[in-house]
Amino acid sequence: MKIIIGTRGSKLALAQAEFVKKKLKDAYPMHEYELKIIHTKGDKITDRALDEIGDKGLFVGEIEAQLLDGSIDLAVHSMKDMPADLPEGLCFAKPWGREDPRDVLVLKEAESLEKLPEHAVIGTGSKRRAFQLHKIRPDLQIVGIRGNVDTRLKKMTEQNLDGIVLAAAGLHRLGRQEVVTQYLDPEIVIPAPAQGTLALELRKDNQLLLQEINAFSDRDTERTTQAERLFLQGTGGNCHLPVGAFAQSRPDGSIRLLGLFGNEEGDCLRCDVTGNTPEEAAEAALRSLQGVRIH
Repeated sequence: MKIIIGTRGSKLALAQAEFVKKKLKDAYPMHEYELKIIHTKGDKITDRALDEIGDKGLFVGEIEAQLLDGSIDLAVHSMKDMPADLPEGLCFAKPWGREDPRDVLVLKEAESLEKLPEHAVIGTGSKRRAFQLHKIRPDLQIVGIRGNVDTRLKKMTEQNLDGIVLAAAGLHRLGRQEVVTQYLDPEIVIPAPAQGTLALELRKDNQLLLQEINAFSDRDTERTTQAERLFLQGTGGNCHLPVGAFAQSRPDGSIRLLGLFGNEEGDCLRCDVTGNTPEEAAEAALRSLQGVRIH
């Protein structure tokens, strides 16, 4: 069987797809594997903020279309980039082990967020990150920045920024940990829902491939990712509003979920809840949003 794996063309996307390809090839050498680069709308429009041009589907629409028409068999995404709902006929495989979910600061000179000079300029394309950084340091000037890891690092120099915010997972997968100045505590800066988890997407009717991929699933990642995704879904699941979620399994089997949600009016609420299941944790978090208009 030949398995064609679809991916975006950035260094990070290719590194993630190559990781999946190698893992499957090592376990199932009887198959033939091929990577196919697919350019998405979000990759082509780089001069505008995400919330100005559409939702998270900007980075997956073209890839999902090729899954549905059979041009590819498997798509590898970052789960944090995925919309809350999938097109009919597609599904996620059970997630594999999660990479570091934290956000990180890459600073030009300062040693930490606390030691940044007053009115320092920080680049990020995320409302979630911008909102939380402003809560810690109201004096910071937050400017919009988009692009892959190398592009953002280059822009930090070209635009004379004091620093940028990136996901630890992407830097780890690229072997670029050396650029990290500070890991941001997820208790203080709540990550994006499912940050650090790979999304392995395929057709529901491809049961053989689904079974083979699921053999590598990680139960803890599955439960925490599910709780975070359910919270995202309950808030509307788009990139127009700041939404964060970070779930942890507890020794007794319950799930602790930290949530963040803000609306267009500037209202924002954090929550810290526990549930016996991912569903219970997400429901408790969403109930705590009473008083904040979600939609």
